[in-house]
Amino acid sequence: MDLEEAKEFKDRCSQCAAVSWGLTDEGKYYCTSCHNVTERSREVINTEAIPNTKIQAINRGLKRKRKLEKGWDWYVCEGFQHILYQQAKALQTLGVGPELKNEVLHNFWKRYLQKSKQAYCKNPVYTSRRKTTVLEDNPSHSDWDSEPELLSDLSCPSFVESGAESQPDVHTQKPFPIIKASQSETASVCSGSLDGVEYSLRKEKGIVKMTVPRTLAFCYLSLLWQRETLTLADLLRFVEEEHIPYINAFQHFPEEMKLYGRDKGIFAIESWPNYEDIYKKIIEVATFLDLPRFPDITEDCYLHPNILCMKYLMEVNLPDEMHDLTCHVVKVTGMGEVDFLTFDPIAKKGKTVKYDVQAVAVIVVVLKLLFLLDDNLEWSLSNIAEKYNEKNEEDKPWFDFRKWYQVMKTAVDEKKQKWEEARAKYLWKSEKPLYHSAIDRSVVYKRREMVVSLQKQFSTLVGSTPTVEKQSPSSFQFSWTEEGSDRTCFHGHSLQGVLKQKGQSLMTKNSLYWLSTQKFCKSYCKHVTTYEESNFSLSYQFILNLFSFLLRIKTSLLHEEVSLIEKRLFKAKYSTTKKKSSRSRKARKC
Repeated sequence: MDLEEAKEFKDRCSQCAAVSWGLTDEGKYYCTSCHNVTERSREVINTEAIPNTKIQAINRGLKRKRKLEKGWDWYVCEGFQHILYQQAKALQTLGVGPELKNEVLHNFWKRYLQKSKQAYCKNPVYTSRRKTTVLEDNPSHSDWDSEPELLSDLSCPSFVESGAESQPDVHTQKPFPIIKASQSETASVCSGSLDGVEYSLRKEKGIVKMTVPRTLAFCYLSLLWQRETLTLADLLRFVEEEHIPYINAFQHFPEEMKLYGRDKGIFAIESWPNYEDIYKKIIEVATFLDLPRFPDITEDCYLHPNILCMKYLMEVNLPDEMHDLTCHVVKVTGMGEVDFLTFDPIAKKGKTVKYDVQAVAVIVVVLKLLFLLDDNLEWSLSNIAEKYNEKNEEDKPWFDFRKWYQVMKTAVDEKKQKWEEARAKYLWKSEKPLYHSAIDRSVVYKRREMVVSLQKQFSTLVGSTPTVEKQSPSSFQFSWTEEGSDRTCFHGHSLQGVLKQKGQSLMTKNSLYWLSTQKFCKSYCKHVTTYEESNFSLSYQFILNLFSFLLRIKTSLLHEEVSLIEKRLFKAKYSTTKKKSSRSRKARKC
């Protein structure tokens, strides 16, 4: 490397704006400040001055302009399509069938482009500039895979596969204003995408604007259509464990898709996805797309409450015998019916069932039927089970609620501590720095390199590396084995201590039951009921907190689902309560 010979090159470095150049072995200029290698190379007459270099390599960089720095012309919807593509690939890696990416999600996205007037319609939004490159009609052509040309030049109303026909937009007002060429140039200065500025300001009535959280809504709708073995809670947990791209998903964009300015507010996410928020977005997207009734959720489907109840009974280390009771509750309440479970967005009250929340709520109801959970009966039954197990060590052990509580509390506390530590240590800053304008690019990259350098120096001094082990994906968060001496497995334990024989059927020894909600909120209220911990027993609080942590949901959401199941299970009690309240009102009027 010869610094003297490089002095004739006076251009500023595109990374750090410094003018300090050296020559590589191949004759290319590199910045001595940030070590950025350019495509420019020095004119060389004597090739012997550069060892190990062929004559064809010299001056190659002079022919190529800064295409990479300028980047492609791209639209915001193309950025979202790239995220969907990466998420679909991740789901396929987790074991989901290829049909989800190539057919279902492909068609849902085409439908969205048509409904939002971005493609597949007579008058697409982008008419004065380059047309949006959109998906090809034939998904088998792997147009998802054609990176970086992700999306093709179509503007025809051809999407009918999801049961929704394309409608001519002769009498329909264009939802987005058409931008003139001068405006486009101004917008591209403030954002890497052509429409970043106008997209961030766009607020059109009746149009569901695409966001990064809504990409998860598209993924879940595709999973639900395929009836895959993934619940919404599992999907969000895999996102949190970084098995599915979500936080800093823009890092997977091709290098030519420059992202800065207003694009930062569109694609940068600095919070974990919330169950209730994503659930609402699922309903919004499905309603906006006018999707038809989804495939039936039958008894052999993973999302059926009978199968999910078995899964969560295994997860929280409860006896297998409880599954018969959960199935009975599902049958009596009618929650196992196909019409109740199947999602139909076109229906008047179109809402999908919270399959995972509903399943754990059924288990909570069964636990209340068996043990009452009033901070009294469950401990009395535990004393009986403990005495029986001491006297009959060789027989099948009776389920001891107290012992189970101790084992689960220790396991959950350990898991929760690790989860909180992982969240606290999470680095929200992306490896690919974001900047507000092209002018700030060199400064931001310089700062990023400085931070990385300081982190490496600090980790060297401390003697540790900041790398965090990535968990392997699993449907279960807890593992219970009979061999483990420190953690008792209760799967094979008997419920004889809490059940009694009556004729040919088994009945619970406990004949009492208290309702989680005495009075439901009115229909115009946002929530069905309220939850205050101080009003409930400690056992009930522990059970709710256990399942809420398992699904990463609010305790109030689970309490609400339990109350709704009780309303279906104890119709007589609620009807009696209503009659009493109506009589008291009449008496007051008199």
